[in-house]
Amino acid sequence: MWGINLIGPMPTAPGGAKHAIVAVDYFTKWVEAESLVHITEEKTTSFVKKNILYRFGIPNTIITDNGTQFDGKKFRELCDKYGINNYYATPAHP
Repeated sequence: MWGINLIGPMPTAPGGAKHAIVAVDYFTKWVEAESLVHITEEKTTSFVKKNILYRFGIPNTIITDNGTQFDGKKFRELCDKYGINNYYATPAHP
């Protein structure tokens, strides 16, 4: 089970990154993070593939916030393709 969230905006880093996507494996407490210039559904989908699926295998569950980048067609198709349950955290109560 992984939890994924976006943080930012933060002070601009070299390369223009102002945001970060962070994923935490709730069992091992392992953290994966990546800086982002723009928050898009394509970036979140790519992050999940590269940093979770390809490195650790297919998780049973991913918990995200209600952001459009996690509720879009591409992200839902990714979860459906790999049989991942995608749950949304209640705002202000993760």
